[in-house]
Amino acid sequence: MPKAPASLPQSGLFAVYKPSGPTSMSVVNDIKKLVVNSRLFVEESKLQAAQDNQGKGKRKKHGKYGREAVKIGQGGTLDPLADGVLVVGIGKGTKKLTEFLDCVKEYRTTCLLGCETDSYDSEGAQVRVAPWKHVTREQVEEALKAFRGEIMQAPPIFSALKMDGKPLYEYAREGIALPRPIEKRKVTIHSLEIGKWLGGDHDFRYPEKKFTEEQKKAVEKALQSVEKDVHVEDQPDSEAGADDVPIAFELVMKVSGGTYVRSIVHDLGHALGSAAHVVTLTRARQGRFVLEPSSPEDRGCVPWEVFTKAAENPGDTDADGWREWEREVMEQINSLLISFSHRILHLTI
Repeated sequence: MPKAPASLPQSGLFAVYKPSGPTSMSVVNDIKKLVVNSRLFVEESKLQAAQDNQGKGKRKKHGKYGREAVKIGQGGTLDPLADGVLVVGIGKGTKKLTEFLDCVKEYRTTCLLGCETDSYDSEGAQVRVAPWKHVTREQVEEALKAFRGEIMQAPPIFSALKMDGKPLYEYAREGIALPRPIEKRKVTIHSLEIGKWLGGDHDFRYPEKKFTEEQKKAVEKALQSVEKDVHVEDQPDSEAGADDVPIAFELVMKVSGGTYVRSIVHDLGHALGSAAHVVTLTRARQGRFVLEPSSPEDRGCVPWEVFTKAAENPGDTDADGWREWEREVMEQINSLLISFSHRILHLTI
């Protein structure tokens, strides 16, 4: 049973296990609907005022859930496809979220060879297919050497990063010449290893949606403006039979902030004389928040089911007036306050 906080309302940080599917923002918004109605995070006078207004049929200025009552944010977006550690900040804890953008992170990702997609993952559309049957585990292990340490990494052309005020994906979709090469970023790959070699023993398949020839030409035109001899065309594997399943394998990595995991997989596919995209992605660690705590400093995640269950039915309060989801969060936040005590005077108001 977590110890009740010495002062209320609370501010702080905790991690939630984000599932694959929803966006990070939708996860945060769903948590906020609970947070803004909890005395753990909102002054009781504000809670009472909100209840009085709802009883009179009034709404707060900033929306149904009293969004002005408390700040909430997340410390590093996960793609909808991805699951794992999502750091959430409440109140003054939101000021600490920037620390988690540049911290060391750990990921597990499954790569599927032979197909390149516009988003570099299975949520996108097929851009091209390429040979894959020649690739061996030994070749992958050798190719990974070039991706360790400090490397220069180019963001995907199908990204929201802007060049001269226009998102890169608009250049690619409209076949507009890039004004200049996409600027590469220096990132650090602290470790990068093969986790599991699945080979063809899996159920992953290429996305059904495919680029048309017109779309391929548009991407080709955009890229050729800054990089010569770029050809976006299918190169089916002549050695693969109709029933052959493309090779898949898991990568386990520890990387610096700003690293594009999808770009590592995409670029690795090229280095192997093939193509590749991400089919699963899990953030296993973000700073001291981790899926599987293994040291006293590690902090775990609140399961997403705790919040979905509370959203459907908040449940009864215990003898101290706390609901189940509040107790789960209190345990993580209290642990965080203790672990940060040498660096931060207080995360509570």
